[in-house]
Amino acid sequence: MRKLFLLLAMVAIVVPAYALEVGDKAPDFSLQGTDGKTYTLSDFNGKQAVVIAWYPKAFTKGCTIECKSLAENGHLIREYDVTYFMASTDEVEDNTKFAEEQKADFPLLSDPSGEVAEAYDVKMPVLNMAKRVTIYIGKDGTVLKIDRDIKPATSAQDMASTLGELGVAKKG
Repeated sequence: MRKLFLLLAMVAIVVPAYALEVGDKAPDFSLQGTDGKTYTLSDFNGKQAVVIAWYPKAFTKGCTIECKSLAENGHLIREYDVTYFMASTDEVEDNTKFAEEQKADFPLLSDPSGEVAEAYDVKMPVLNMAKRVTIYIGKDGTVLKIDRDIKPATSAQDMASTLGELGVAKKG
């Protein structure tokens, strides 16, 4: 029994082959948004910083609170030269309903295969679900910050504050 427990414990803590770190080139992606458009990270290179707020599951308590924060206080983020998204492994239909219900005025991205979540090192072991992590990507496509300490209720304010700390330009 003890050997089985140890084996399960080892499986549960498998370290990803590649852990994304600050300074790394952010993995490119093409994901469908709730606005019907497909977003590709490389399209923003040289143009704008990008923020991706990964979340576990549409319609759950913490994710609802975070989405409401970004919807109600997005004006604080939009002061910066940045495009921002929430992203999950939910199907686009679920994210679209969730975005409509929360009156999200920004796209939620869907990664139902979990491949992009895995590339960003936010995918939970075993489950096809993302952890709550916000990734800040510079105009040059490098990772500026990986925030794993998200407070859903103040997500928008915290994001705007972090953009300022990172020196992301404000819109003129």
